[in-house]
Amino acid sequence: MGSRILYYLVILPISKLPFWILYGISNFLYFIIYKLVSYRTKVVRQNLKNSFPKKSEKEIKSIESKFYKHLCDLMVESIKAFSISKEEAQKRMKDRNIDLVNQYKKSGKHVVMVGGHYGNWELFAITIGQALEYKSIALYTPLKDKFMNDKITKSRSKYGLQMLSIQAIKKKLNDLSDDLYTIIFGADQSPRKSQKAYWMKFLNQETGVQFGTEKFAKEFKAVVIFANIYKVKRGHYEVQYDLICEDATQTDYGYITETHTRMLEDVINKQPEYWLWSHKRWKHQRPADAELH
Repeated sequence: MGSRILYYLVILPISKLPFWILYGISNFLYFIIYKLVSYRTKVVRQNLKNSFPKKSEKEIKSIESKFYKHLCDLMVESIKAFSISKEEAQKRMKDRNIDLVNQYKKSGKHVVMVGGHYGNWELFAITIGQALEYKSIALYTPLKDKFMNDKITKSRSKYGLQMLSIQAIKKKLNDLSDDLYTIIFGADQSPRKSQKAYWMKFLNQETGVQFGTEKFAKEFKAVVIFANIYKVKRGHYEVQYDLICEDATQTDYGYITETHTRMLEDVINKQPEYWLWSHKRWKHQRPADAELH
């Protein structure tokens, strides 16, 4: 019941406000969340220190402050996503080279698209369905709150993207084998204990990387493309697509996982403030029997 009240009395009315008011709210949230409440600052600071051991305290604090400003923008932009028009969304999320993806439809190949929680992935979800000539599916983990899960998935999928759980995706493709899809993975979250992890160095730390992207791509002989969302200015983003391979089955074990992780790492090193540092990315330690690649 609480989530219904929150949605209809708070989230939905706020989402209908113009961007200039929303960014005023973002400025206020920055003061409350970062300066006053210090939301997850210990997690963020430790993640930054471990990732950039050569940076000074001043440099770490600067990245931290910029991150919280972006996080607050991301919060109000995500709320706006519930009511944003297709035209407004497309104006704020541009594709630099979507033809790189669409060209493979002529070859009759599925595409696996992989990226991280960088830039604004909510706005990307709303616009990608219109940009692709493929049918598009994004994999997600359902929320425990069924009401909010329904509202969020409907918001993300209102302009063409289909949201499916990881359990449902294989059946979907097997049942509709005559159709071609772009399957979108966010592969930078910490794997669950039940998931097979690929262990490698990422941002100067031993990191378990989700292996599902590579496994899935090989099973469907897919093209694999890395997508990164650059923040051009406040409220405006551009997506760059880069080819990892044209046939996942022709790659060695670990190549796809290593490559998309290194691509994300390179982006983070250049502009670290736009990655989701508040996530407890390194909460698991490498098991003694797990190889570090």
